[in-house]
Amino acid sequence: MPATPSTDAQVAPLGAPLGALADRLAVKDLLDRYVEALDRADEPGYDDDWYRTVFTEDARLDVPAGTHRGVRGFAAFRRAAQARWDRTHRLGGTLLVDLDGDRARVRAHQVASHRRSGPAHGDDPYVVSGYYDARARLTAEGWRLDALTFHVVSALGRPLPSAAGAVF
Repeated sequence: MPATPSTDAQVAPLGAPLGALADRLAVKDLLDRYVEALDRADEPGYDDDWYRTVFTEDARLDVPAGTHRGVRGFAAFRRAAQARWDRTHRLGGTLLVDLDGDRARVRAHQVASHRRSGPAHGDDPYVVSGYYDARARLTAEGWRLDALTFHVVSALGRPLPSAAGAVF
């Protein structure tokens, strides 16, 4: 009768696949946390220190509301974008993570509903759908996003101009 392999020998082949799965989940969590924060930017706790748990210090964000580089001032940038709307709600999905050592590329889809009420704006929602292209890298603090771009595929309703003149 052949000898039964040790538990260590049985578990060893699982190390690399489990490590890759853990990395994918960590990167996915970054984008999920960021999207959740978009609808909660005006709540306490979403300050630059919180965004450091998601982004690298030199991260670049390029979204319809504008472009921002670095974590410093990121919370104020998000609050200003959010302040133009009475309510927002985002729904994300189809999140793909491609790992390459200590780097990752991410593609994630999103539908975002925005509402601004009142006679000057009407009561129509503004709904944007599209996808994120993002990059992440493994840092001493764990995985962090270092670039994130949102590509609009379709938009329905009346947008509001941003302070910089971009429509969103």
